[in-house]
Amino acid sequence: MSSPTTPIRLDLKKDEKLEIDWEDGVRSVYTISYLRSMCPCAQCRTVREGEAGQKKKLSLRLLPGNWSQPIHATSAELVGNYAMRIEWSDSHGSGIYSFHYLRSISPAGKSEASNSATE
Repeated sequence: MSSPTTPIRLDLKKDEKLEIDWEDGVRSVYTISYLRSMCPCAQCRTVREGEAGQKKKLSLRLLPGNWSQPIHATSAELVGNYAMRIEWSDSHGSGIYSFHYLRSISPAGKSEASNSATE
């Protein structure tokens, strides 16, 4: 039985997007800026969780790293058979994006994933 968190194709366009075709037929397309903003490392996660706990007074979102230039991936590598690590142009690269995590933050709609699972 296939796992929905098993990718069969990864295609990274360093200044544009990451496309993943999952074993269950779902395709996820992540913009580079979205991936960087969702970095799973402890530092980035703490910033996001801290913002979530605050009252929404401003819509300004602060992200760690040097954001003076457009962000892009400078390199990427597989980590075992469960994740990938991306090095960013802002010199950040400590986040390991597990395939399970990538699937959980997929911009592909939940209904699309549900439809694929029932086919």
